Amino acid sequence: MTGGDAVEQQRFGDFHDHDARYARTDEFLSIVRGTWTGEPFDFDGDHLRVVGATTLAAPDPLPSIYFGGSSDAALPVAARHADVYLTWGEPPAQVAEKIARVRALAGDRPLRFGVRLHTISRDTPDAAWAEAQRLLDALSPEQVAAAQTQLATSQSTGQQRMLALHRGALDKGVRGLEVHPNLWAGIGLVRGGAGTALVGSHTEVADLIEEYHGVGITEFVLSGYPHLEEAYWFGEGVRPELARRGLLAPQEATPARELRVAAS
Repeated sequence: MTGGDAVEQQRFGDFHDHDARYARTDEFLSIVRGTWTGEPFDFDGDHLRVVGATTLAAPDPLPSIYFGGSSDAALPVAARHADVYLTWGEPPAQVAEKIARVRALAGDRPLRFGVRLHTISRDTPDAAWAEAQRLLDALSPEQVAAAQTQLATSQSTGQQRMLALHRGALDKGVRGLEVHPNLWAGIGLVRGGAGTALVGSHTEVADLIEEYHGVGITEFVLSGYPHLEEAYWFGEGVRPELARRGLLAPQEATPARELRVAAS
């Protein structure tokens, strides 16, 4: 919605700079919230203007707004409009710092927090790291260099924070890309956006999920390579462990202290 790559935005006729794009997003979400009241809504901003904007019917219940962004321009927008603030999978201490900043900006406004990660969960730690090694072995230095060159041009603060975790180094080896116990930055060598994976035994992956939960994360958006197989490994290995710990929310409700886990 906001855009993180100026060159890509210009292909679609958008020549706003980074901060102006977030200011426009702020206005857009104000309009969305206004139309959801069910009454004609007027708005006159620096970027957008509507008169009598309406929806066919006021949504009930209101959809949740999920919003991400790590820059100084993004965080106030999240604090004003998001129901769930999403972050990519930085180490828990960095995630905690970001959550604290958004909470301070949001004041008394209720807000939930989520994280976007990949998973490599196996019956044993060795098996999980062997799978991570298989993914790493499939990458050539030329592929990594090309991807890193492209990603380095991104204006996204979140993307730059992802890149900083591994510095594009293929020669560190699989465990050299472990940036926190069982948090692996190897995905980000060639993939933009979410560049880290939870890697380990089912118990270790559950431990790290619980660590994220401890700093305030209640919603997890997860994927893997290949996606279907990793979904089965996670569903059959990690979900029962989370349930045993009383962390997994039932399908029909998600109390604030429990986790919502979704595949992406």
